[in-house]
Amino acid sequence: MTYAAARLYEEVAYIAYHFHWQREAILDLTHDERRRWVREIARINTRVNEGG
Repeated sequence: MTYAAARLYEEVAYIAYHFHWQREAILDLTHDERRRWVREIARINTRVNEGG
């Protein structure tokens, strides 16, 4: 099974936008690590947007 290129670009852009990490550093992460960072960023954004 291959990982959709569009989803990979979305994850890289999301992490780079929020954490200002370089593309190469993000691509060096495993799939599970990238997904974990995406979830953590989303959690932080939710908390900030809810004023908590």
